[in-house]
Amino acid sequence: MPPPRREPALLPRPTRLVRRSGRFSLDTTTAVRATEGAEGAADLPRLLLTPATGLPLAPSAAGAVTLTVDPHLGGLGQEGYGLTGSPPRVLLRAARPTGLLRGVQTIRQLLPPEALAPAPGTVRHEHGELPCVEITDVPRRPWRGLMIDVARHFHDAATLRRHIDLLALHELNVLHLHLTDDQGWRMPFPSHPRLTSVGAHRAGTMTGPDGTTGLDGRPHGGAYTGAELTDPVDHAARRGVRVVPEIGMPGHVRAALAAYPRLGNRPDRTLDVWTRWGVCDTVLGVHDEVLDFVRAVLHEVMEVFPSPYIHLGGDECPTTEWERSPSARARATAEDLPGPAALHGWLLGRAGDFLTEHGRRPVGWAEDGAPLPPGFTVMSWRDPAHAAAAVNGGHDVVLAHHRTTHLDHAQDDAPDGPPSQPGPVVDLRTVHAGDPEPETPAVGGGRVLGTQAQIWTEFAPGAADLDRLAYPRLCALADRAWTGPTAWADFTSRLGAHMPRLDALGVRHHRPTAPRTAAAPASAAPSA
Repeated sequence: MPPPRREPALLPRPTRLVRRSGRFSLDTTTAVRATEGAEGAADLPRLLLTPATGLPLAPSAAGAVTLTVDPHLGGLGQEGYGLTGSPPRVLLRAARPTGLLRGVQTIRQLLPPEALAPAPGTVRHEHGELPCVEITDVPRRPWRGLMIDVARHFHDAATLRRHIDLLALHELNVLHLHLTDDQGWRMPFPSHPRLTSVGAHRAGTMTGPDGTTGLDGRPHGGAYTGAELTDPVDHAARRGVRVVPEIGMPGHVRAALAAYPRLGNRPDRTLDVWTRWGVCDTVLGVHDEVLDFVRAVLHEVMEVFPSPYIHLGGDECPTTEWERSPSARARATAEDLPGPAALHGWLLGRAGDFLTEHGRRPVGWAEDGAPLPPGFTVMSWRDPAHAAAAVNGGHDVVLAHHRTTHLDHAQDDAPDGPPSQPGPVVDLRTVHAGDPEPETPAVGGGRVLGTQAQIWTEFAPGAADLDRLAYPRLCALADRAWTGPTAWADFTSRLGAHMPRLDALGVRHHRPTAPRTAAAPASAAPSA
């Protein structure tokens, strides 16, 4: 009696997977056939499989691997796909080209781990075997992502491209780039060159968490060129990943005010780029020159990033400077606002309206007592109740709660672990469990678009730190974001088979200790 066929361990788990008998062999003679409607996707296997395997996978009308795009395929949506493998051939079909991208990533996972990226100095494979399967796979939510903070510590374009590749492997489709903050401004703007010549450089960096006093005394800086941003954006698009830029306002702007003091509430004051963590009390002014600056910056952002979503920050904005500023109080009166604190929503509303007029959608972080203007997509990070309130108020929502998605928090209780953000332990099981989603009103409410993880980089100065913080916890988020809740035993079994793939790709991941059953509650949300 033949042994039972083992189901391939894929991550995320497909919607439906049936193991069939036999295996399909990829070798130097294997060719790819793209049917009508899928011609533009004929190079996908070469783009994603050839660099590691060495197989040419050339296009051919008689190819054993067939790619099909048929808009009439029911139920697959924008990203779903069907994959059928038999010993003589493989059929990958989708309703949209992006679905083919997702299916090719599944084929990558079906290959032996060593075929993903051969070790340096070894000969690339000239063949590979796929288990024959029948898969139908559709994501549960359209927003599945990772935010990388490149403002606290700069990470170069090559690092971004590498993480885009890893996101695509895990069927994640958003890279959110936190480009500006008090500690650094990373995107160039020809109209305002001092944003990077001054704002991208600080004199030193805190060596501990917010509230401590130690500084390392070492200058830190870095900024992208225009090409160093457009290249990752194009690289991501070819892999079905959207890059969402964040230009934070009205708070978290100390670096911008160091470059252009006249944009603040005290134009005569000279500021440095902040060397501390936490929440800085300097915020944008609300005079006409600031509005012109915001429009100019967002115009250039839209030139570089085709994403329909542009993030405007909006969190942790002290209002003390506005309350003390005669010009800010006069603006609040002129706009018939109840007081200076309302300038937060007013300024974000003006920026959001500018994006909307240009066909883009503004995104902001949810905050206590400072609701985002209508039309904003809300990222709920501080309290799950914010997500429910936003959905009920008609906003679309991305779940980003700090207790379950902030990967800069410690991932175990090891007393000698690397420095991490103060707050609750966010271990693998906590990320896997996630947060309950708010119910969507039948009429007049918003939608839950999905979820994303966050890596704030106060304690992640290098590429290896990003690896360690992201993996394997991002695997848990990817599984939940695509599939929905899965059993812990099922997930950990698949993760065990997935770890050799990460090893083959050179991911310097965390080696987890025995997982906790739940994270300790936090007394307060951390600074973003």
